Amino acid sequence: MIIKRFEFNMFPVNCYVLSDETGEAVVIDAGCYYPEEQQKLKQYINGNHLRIKHLLNTHLHLDHVFGNPFMLREFNLRAEANRKDEFLLDRLPAQCHAFGFPPNEPPVPLGGYVSDGDIIRFGNTELKAIHVPGHSPGSIVYYDAAHSCAFSGDVLFRGSIGRADLEGGDFGELMDGIVSKLFTLPDETVVYPGHGDSTTIGKEKIDNPYFK
Repeated sequence: MIIKRFEFNMFPVNCYVLSDETGEAVVIDAGCYYPEEQQKLKQYINGNHLRIKHLLNTHLHLDHVFGNPFMLREFNLRAEANRKDEFLLDRLPAQCHAFGFPPNEPPVPLGGYVSDGDIIRFGNTELKAIHVPGHSPGSIVYYDAAHSCAFSGDVLFRGSIGRADLEGGDFGELMDGIVSKLFTLPDETVVYPGHGDSTTIGKEKIDNPYFK
């Protein structure tokens, strides 16, 4: 599997394009806010002749969904995410104004829901959805057992965890979910987070200060 990472918007967010030898692909967290970021994502997809099968969101905070209208317009794809986060789409304009900038576009409705245990398929690749609430009620981690990697959104970072003080957050749920659902994955599992550099499950079990 080929993993392409982009850093988009003012926060900045990691957007991932995953593809395999079939040319089928998924996009995780299309956070492209600026037109030049949108074109950069489009050029990579078209330049590599990828067929995008799914647009996935790890969760629906503003910085992870800026590019969803663009993906619908350009590739006729609506995002898939957990139903428990759907209310956050209506909050997007207010969230933007709270941070001092306008929405780039009005949010668009989801095209489908992702629940714990669901399998998302593209080409010869499978991603398993792991529901880990706490940063947001509907946070999903996408786990690829065959390639020993997980896309954690804002649940788990290198040396940190997601904040739990936003609407719908719960620190206890977040900690419990990381320990029971992520730290039970193989230590060699590479974690690709929503912000910052990658890490591994084994490293975070040993070095992450939240679990000392």
